Amino acid sequence: MNRASDAPEETGGGNMNNTANGGSEAAGSSTGRQASQKQVEKVVLQYLKSKGYKNAEKALREDATMDGMETTLGDLASAFPANEMGSDASVPEWVMFYSEAEQGNPDAYSQSYRELRRWIDSSLDIYKHELYAVSYPIFVHAFLDLHMRGLHEKAAEFMELYSRDHVVHHGKDIEVLSTLTCKAHVEENALAKLYRENKYGVRMTRVGFELLLSFLQDHHFTLLMRTVNQYLNIRTIDGTEPISSEPEADVGITGHTQNQLDQFNSQEIALGSAPLDPFVRDEVERTLQSEAGRPAKDEASNEATELLDTFSKVKQENAASALSARDAIPMPPPRGVEIEQQIANLKALRKRVVLGPAALPSVCMYTLHNTDNTMNCATVSEDLSLMACGFSESYIKIWSLKHEPLRGFQSNFHPSQVNSEQDAEALREKTSDETRKLVGHSGPVFGVDISFDSKYLMSCSEDKTARLWSLDTMTNVVCYKGHNYPIWDVSFAPQGFYFATASHDRTARLWSCDHIYALRIFAGHLSDVNCVRFHPNSKYVVTGSCDKTVRLWDVQRGSCVRVFTGHTGSVDTVAISPDGRIMASAGEDQTVNVWDLGSGRRMESLTGHTGPVYSLAFSQEGTLLLSGAADETVRSWDIKRSPTASDHPIIAQRRDQSQQQDQLNSTDPDAMVIDSETKPGGKNVASDSAAKSNGKQPESKKRDAAGMWKSKRVVESEALLKTWRTKSTPIYNVMMTKRNLAVAIGAFTP
Repeated sequence: MNRASDAPEETGGGNMNNTANGGSEAAGSSTGRQASQKQVEKVVLQYLKSKGYKNAEKALREDATMDGMETTLGDLASAFPANEMGSDASVPEWVMFYSEAEQGNPDAYSQSYRELRRWIDSSLDIYKHELYAVSYPIFVHAFLDLHMRGLHEKAAEFMELYSRDHVVHHGKDIEVLSTLTCKAHVEENALAKLYRENKYGVRMTRVGFELLLSFLQDHHFTLLMRTVNQYLNIRTIDGTEPISSEPEADVGITGHTQNQLDQFNSQEIALGSAPLDPFVRDEVERTLQSEAGRPAKDEASNEATELLDTFSKVKQENAASALSARDAIPMPPPRGVEIEQQIANLKALRKRVVLGPAALPSVCMYTLHNTDNTMNCATVSEDLSLMACGFSESYIKIWSLKHEPLRGFQSNFHPSQVNSEQDAEALREKTSDETRKLVGHSGPVFGVDISFDSKYLMSCSEDKTARLWSLDTMTNVVCYKGHNYPIWDVSFAPQGFYFATASHDRTARLWSCDHIYALRIFAGHLSDVNCVRFHPNSKYVVTGSCDKTVRLWDVQRGSCVRVFTGHTGSVDTVAISPDGRIMASAGEDQTVNVWDLGSGRRMESLTGHTGPVYSLAFSQEGTLLLSGAADETVRSWDIKRSPTASDHPIIAQRRDQSQQQDQLNSTDPDAMVIDSETKPGGKNVASDSAAKSNGKQPESKKRDAAGMWKSKRVVESEALLKTWRTKSTPIYNVMMTKRNLAVAIGAFTP
């Protein structure tokens, strides 16, 4: 590879100026016609005089009837800010400046900047982030120029209209600049002088820079062109090098803190657990005491006594960390199912396996065959009773993992016929099928989620709707409409009742099951919102986007309280630890980033995957992180490891085995047979056909399909504990049960 081609290239004022002045004769002729003829003649006259062309100067004076007029370039510039065009002003630069200034249009900056924003909004996602970065210094200098021209009301209006675009990353500077109200303030303010006297560094890909330049030239935005030419120092990089959403050292003004994201992320947030409902707490205690107080001391009675002790510890922990009544979100009155779920959680807590570097989870792998690449999403209920998958054929398919028949109600009955539970059971369909299809969407299904009590399923689709399905009746209950474009993801709140959606319209929305309209609209991402998850206390929602950022939203206020930057590609999945303190995100850049929600800072970047990461899940203690990716592997990571954790004998042995397996895979892709050490324990669930294809594929086809991601090599992080490999099965979803059993779902790709 040619090393010189990868080095950043300086593209400063001269490069932009040459292109701007010589690139478009049409732009020059158009602006020339708009300029004042008299001012142009003055400029040309002074130019001839400075060069000593006395005869030409005399002829021009006679023809233009300008005899005796002594006007210098300095005189012409007196009405404009100092250093506006530099000490070596040239005729083309002054003509370009006057062509806009002489229009007498006080809205020129606002109109051109509005069009620039609109163009950036409609640009490709791969260039959108860098184009937004360029728009900030243009915004600042447009605001300062308006004040220098005496258009103070227009400057205040400009600041009010467009400052919200940059308040997250440049909030402190915006706060200072918004206090400027006149020309004297601009000349005396230290921050304004810093921007006017120094060039603002920007990193762009070559294609992104050319797109920006073409847009400004095609629309004859000479004011913005002059700003880019004079105040920006654009460094172009090779297009194959991804630009991170995190600020680089050479971006901005040297010596000035450009990214004030830490200040924005310092907002106070409440990360405590959701408080126990008093009614549920009392009913759980009463039920357990009733079981424990039976005269006959059998196994159930002894278990109830142990559960009472466990519940008392849970109450103490909850009282110490729970949100206050003011901070907790409103919930509907509890039903009997909440009591049953709380008791089930206590039983799972008693039987939970404590995970760590020396005690990794067991993995149950469900593989779907014969999907023909039409499966888009998958999920499993918390009690491992149901699995649901969404397909491109607009339907949802459900499997009973307990091998029980999935029976809905007959279509020809009246609710008045149901007076007891026995009546309801008698009206159910007479079938023994363990699978069901839910049909209702009119486009591919991209997201599914099952409620905590396994009573309801939520789905979202390309048809711009989200649908609520009853898993008791196997029917569609509600259709929620509100998004303007396809919905990519949907997620239930941990306590149910609320759910959130993520859409192509660059918004996430909060809904409640009893309202057909959205309760909150979370707007702020620059591109598609790909994924959405609730915080364990349901007070916050986390979203990941194609704009390479993750955001934390306050459900009650509907505002963004944290922005996480650092990814170099689209964010496709997020997960939050059960204690609500840590968040993990991953996506196309194949890197898992771990964040501290309190400070908004990145704790660690985990590398090892060789394909896009589709799903993440934390263990119940929050010490281990599970990830599933397109590289057909499930990996476990030690999040809260000690400094000497990598020296543990078990970890060192597993690392050596993983390296040996990687070497074997790189030399022989067909050697990817899962041995007893790494084989995920679990079942294979047939999709549309129960028959599996046992015929051996041709050598070339197997290499192409299985080796697509495996041919890439990356440096594995020290936090990597174990890699479970599959046979040509990308992982769509991973989850951890209440007992710390890992569950993974994938679709076999022959």
